[in-house]
Amino acid sequence: MLTTTSLRPAVFLDRDGTLIEERGYLDRLDLLTLFPWTADALRLLTRAGFVTVVITNQSAIGRGVIDEPFLASVHAAIDAELALGGARIDRYYYCPHHPDAEVKAYRQVCRCRKPGAGMIEQACREMGLDPAQSVMVGDRWIDIRCGRAAGTRTVLVRTGHGGHEADNPPDDAASPNVAPGTVPMAADAILNNLMEAAGWILRASSR
Repeated sequence: MLTTTSLRPAVFLDRDGTLIEERGYLDRLDLLTLFPWTADALRLLTRAGFVTVVITNQSAIGRGVIDEPFLASVHAAIDAELALGGARIDRYYYCPHHPDAEVKAYRQVCRCRKPGAGMIEQACREMGLDPAQSVMVGDRWIDIRCGRAAGTRTVLVRTGHGGHEADNPPDDAASPNVAPGTVPMAADAILNNLMEAAGWILRASSR
């Protein structure tokens, strides 16, 4: 059962490969496709009292492939499709940075780019969320490390890159983009998709 504190529980969600089909750099709205279970899973989580927050790396901005207004239009299109299914995302956080970004303003090493925990930490501050009651769901091991670094539970889904990622767990000592001495890599659950993840989260929260 969800605990009663002044801070709220959340489900932090990777975007591409978790909520929507993986398209590489999504640079056209006609490439946007939600998984058929996405709206149902989000609706269940919202009804159970979870805040739903997207946490997404968007280095395509820094690379000059898309711009921030286009990204806003993608998220507006997602919201419109979810609304048709009675579901919603409460807020989107994205990181436009990359150390090798072509656009100078975005060329930096930052704390917000996953596997860093910066976006989750920002969401917790701004939205009054409790990471200890929360879960990060994604299709990459960087999503799992992000959640663990922020103090959430974690679920790896096999959609998007998740099938390959689940079958090829990285060795902590040789994991890419991970500094020595950081939080060990481990998911609390590895499941087929977001609907299964929602079921796992609801069962775990009722214990």
